Amino acid sequence: MDEPASYKQFRDCLRDLERVNRTVLAYRPTFRWLKQFSGPSVSPLNILDVGSGGGDMLRRIERWARPRYLSVQLTGIDLNPHAARAAREFAPVSSRIEWVTSDIFAYNPRRSVDLIISSIFTHHLTDADIVRFIQWMERTAVRGWFINDLSRSWKSWFLFRMLARLMRWHPFVVHDGPVSIQRSFRPEDWRRYLTAAGLTKNEAQIYTAWPGRLCVSRVKS
Repeated sequence: MDEPASYKQFRDCLRDLERVNRTVLAYRPTFRWLKQFSGPSVSPLNILDVGSGGGDMLRRIERWARPRYLSVQLTGIDLNPHAARAAREFAPVSSRIEWVTSDIFAYNPRRSVDLIISSIFTHHLTDADIVRFIQWMERTAVRGWFINDLSRSWKSWFLFRMLARLMRWHPFVVHDGPVSIQRSFRPEDWRRYLTAAGLTKNEAQIYTAWPGRLCVSRVKS
């Protein structure tokens, strides 16, 4: 997915990634975290999804918020211009999600951002950029931020390879899944990144979520 691809290849891969996310319960940790912010509010909850890809996370948040009468302003940002195009194509006509193409470090939000989320994004960054990203979120998010990424283990690697072949997912997904797991994290990695970013051990929580997720949560008081 980090390599050049046609729009059709990229779009088809994003479609299969959505199927992967449904199959492996990828959305669950993010929604568990978001529930604490779902109470009554006068102003809309502004949520920014970094590395939003095909936009499946934000589409689910939009559907989740509606029956709860939770007012949300949703923005997805991705460096790849194909992502915004695909996200608009996948979204229903009634969707009000904003899709932005930009480098996150060059992005200046037009309005105050309450919450920043990301899913399967940080393992694409260098160590230095992960620290930079944490610092950027800490400066930008008013109420908190949440990282939902992979936990590195041989078991996750093996099971994903077996599942991907069984489900006949897109060849990009079959290839990139195990590579992503190899590039992902253990708790000690996140402790090192958080310390380098200037956060204390009490300011952010690191925890696993079944199956195969390692999350970092920050809620500002």
